[in-house]
Amino acid sequence: MLTLTPADRAAATGGQGAAQAMAMRIVAEAGRLLGANRLIDIESAHIDGCLYHGDSGVEFAERLVAGGGRVNVPATLNAGVLDLCQPGTVKADPHLREMGYRLQSAYETLGCRPSWTCAPYQAGHRPAFGQHVAWGESNAVAFCNSVLGARTNRYGDFLDICCALTGRAPEAGLHLDENRHATVVVDTATLSSALKDLDVFYPVLGAWLGGAVGDAVAVIDGLPADTGEDKLKALGAGAASTGAVGLFHVVGVTPEAPTLAAALGGKEPQTIRLTPDMVRAARDRLSTAADAPVDCVALGSPHFSIDEFAALERLLRPGRPRLPIHVCTGRHVIDELERQGRMQPLKDAGIHLIVDTCVVIAPILPAGGGVLMTNSAKFAHYAPGNIGYGVVYGSLADCVATAYDGVLSRDESLWQ
Repeated sequence: MLTLTPADRAAATGGQGAAQAMAMRIVAEAGRLLGANRLIDIESAHIDGCLYHGDSGVEFAERLVAGGGRVNVPATLNAGVLDLCQPGTVKADPHLREMGYRLQSAYETLGCRPSWTCAPYQAGHRPAFGQHVAWGESNAVAFCNSVLGARTNRYGDFLDICCALTGRAPEAGLHLDENRHATVVVDTATLSSALKDLDVFYPVLGAWLGGAVGDAVAVIDGLPADTGEDKLKALGAGAASTGAVGLFHVVGVTPEAPTLAAALGGKEPQTIRLTPDMVRAARDRLSTAADAPVDCVALGSPHFSIDEFAALERLLRPGRPRLPIHVCTGRHVIDELERQGRMQPLKDAGIHLIVDTCVVIAPILPAGGGVLMTNSAKFAHYAPGNIGYGVVYGSLADCVATAYDGVLSRDESLWQ
């Protein structure tokens, strides 16, 4: 049974204003539904409710503004439906443009930082190990829990902003020690070391993981000790898209899994031995249009990092590609590219840079559908349903080569 503190009850009855009262009532009701005994303080929030899905979301945010709402903890904003830096990028009708802008403006008025990125952890928002936070956006949640070792549930629209306004969240789910131990072991011993060193493997591993375990906590054994953040980002994004993974562990890599035993916490797990055939099958499921001509390349879901841009730059050829290459990223990366003098060469090479949003949540690509090639499991998962585009999955090198050649280029030897 949920017990509220005197401060919680005072906030719920209007002691801190109308917006805080509504937010507290929503957080408390969520706590009751989740079976929490109490609410806990949070240190920060990442808000996914700023992405326009309909007018009701705008009305909700503007009601919080009208009620004097203001976040009580630092809060970053997820990608929105508009590229506010380049207004012509999104081919929105007047209603979408107006409502998207009103929604994004309302969240800024509430005191959220206008980061407009699905990778806030690469934009300086990195809660400390063990801190309780309230994050939305599925890949951000997986990264926050798994790679940073902070604690959050998958907070959806519009519970995320209510937690930010109150500075409180239900003590349930992944906030609790007992729910963070793995119940599934993924043994990768039969996979080659060469494959596990490749960037292209990690989105596929994530896509397989989400489909295999759903919302369970898994621990992956046998990955390289130097597996970097961009690979873990891709793993988490794939797992959170095809399933509901909010936390995964990697033995010897992520902070709550120094050993397999530590990740399990004494639990008796199910063990899955991941085979090359299972990986190839997961790779193939990411492609829905493998035999069709490719119309464009889309990169950056989650948003492209500064290191990923460096990898892209190494693959560029003289002249412009025959197919458009769209790269979605955050303002923090654009600022760094500008500072380092790398922005103009990318534009000169014909790279279409998209900021604040991405091609599967906003009308950016030509209407009527087509085929996009991507190295992102998240793009691959959402593009057919969201924007009506078929997908071909490949490595970053495959994507760039396809764009320059104008025909599909894919190195199948990577998957032998």
